[in-house]
Amino acid sequence: MNQSEQVLVTGGSGFIASHCIALLLNKGYHVRTTLRSLDRATTVKSMLKVAGIKDFQKLSFALADLSKADDWTAAAEGCTYIIHPASPTPGHAATEEEFVTPAVNGVLFVLRAAKAAGVKRVVLTSAFGAVGMGTNKKTPYTENDWTNLNAELPFYQRSKTLAEKAAWEYIATDGKGLELTAINPVGVLGPVLDTDYSHSIRTIHSMLNGEMKGLPKMSFGYVDVRDVADLHVRAMTDAKANGERFLAVAGKGLSMLDIALTLREAFPEKAARIPKKETPNWLIRGLALFNPTVKLVVPFLGLVKEASHEKATRLLGWQPRSNREAVIATAESLIKLGLVK
Repeated sequence: MNQSEQVLVTGGSGFIASHCIALLLNKGYHVRTTLRSLDRATTVKSMLKVAGIKDFQKLSFALADLSKADDWTAAAEGCTYIIHPASPTPGHAATEEEFVTPAVNGVLFVLRAAKAAGVKRVVLTSAFGAVGMGTNKKTPYTENDWTNLNAELPFYQRSKTLAEKAAWEYIATDGKGLELTAINPVGVLGPVLDTDYSHSIRTIHSMLNGEMKGLPKMSFGYVDVRDVADLHVRAMTDAKANGERFLAVAGKGLSMLDIALTLREAFPEKAARIPKKETPNWLIRGLALFNPTVKLVVPFLGLVKEASHEKATRLLGWQPRSNREAVIATAESLIKLGLVK
């Protein structure tokens, strides 16, 4: 590695982005990260301190918004690589267009700026939502699978699919010569650095705080955020990663019951708050008629989505932590930050 190489990480206050920044700084890279408001720079440094970073001499900030194409020219200048985890996240009441248009445009703004700046490779943070939605497979999903855009999909999954497809189309046409790799994480767990974290972590937070009274019958793949960051950095520099997608998943999927049982065993002092029984689907659907938060769960009832990390392990030597380690690390960090009652 050239110690003078600079990496642009988009959306520096994000959960995945902050862990990518911490890993890159630990490896000696110069890191520039974008924020929609530079007032957030202090927050980012506070998060990185929680992650163990003490020296910020190689960290800088750039003002950039995914809705503004011109912001990205200056942000990309002088960078050898770009890691792009940032993605617009409108509120739950947003329309499909409010999800899709900023996601697609944002990816293209970053890629065009990268091409103009002579960046070597962009690592795009996509999602399992671009791989395994709108279809049902008995075998694990792989990087050859794509979400079915003809199916009825949540707006977020549709936006991630269309954004990744737009990225690959750009690379095949106007972006020829620019290298691209996509990372497709499943539900992301792991050490929380701030109060801004993933939906998957909100599930564990709700269990520990006694806010979740029953366990919906659904199962997903999970992965530790530290391993997601590791996969991004491996994909950034390894020649074998160019032009490839990589699923980031720790192993066999977990049900809500699996997570609850792990938490009850690891944190017996919190066990009384943590639910231990699954809730019938009919009851969840009934509650969804009156509760908007419960309504978000309904499309996932009964789903069992398995995915494979064989490709990332074979090509890049990636070895993720176990699901159990990821669940426990998540809970420990929530407790340490005082986010659990």
